[in-house]
Amino acid sequence: METAICGRLPLSPNHVFNSKPGDKHSLCKGQCTTLGIPMAVSATGRGKGGGLLDRPIIEKTTPGRESEFDLRKSRKTAPPYRVILHNDNYNKREYVVQVLMKVIPGMTLDIAVNIMQEAHYNGLAVVIICAQADAEDHCMQLRSNGLLSTIEPAGGGC
Repeated sequence: METAICGRLPLSPNHVFNSKPGDKHSLCKGQCTTLGIPMAVSATGRGKGGGLLDRPIIEKTTPGRESEFDLRKSRKTAPPYRVILHNDNYNKREYVVQVLMKVIPGMTLDIAVNIMQEAHYNGLAVVIICAQADAEDHCMQLRSNGLLSTIEPAGGGC
């Protein structure tokens, strides 16, 4: 059983605190079996008194893996969403490629052309899979440039 110190004890810088059973300033209740209690002592200066016992520092001795696991566990990842481009009969193919390269970060000409062709021939194409907030942003940007787009959860299914 551990006992906490409720208050501070004035000490001189040279004072050594060893508790003994029956001591007036003992931290033990009842029978004291410990010979010494590690504490941090801060002294305000040399010579006479002025030092105070600081609150004991309790360090967690958890292994690195466990704390990394807890960190990953607490940091939940947002489920991925698909940004889908739908074919329309209004926009030219070149314009669709330009908008895709402008709106989607890292979009190359070749990938933009492939997405545009897939939407043209199949009716729709997946533009990017990302977090929901990013997917909504990309979808709104595509729509503001005159393209038809939607988002849907990317989890499971075909």
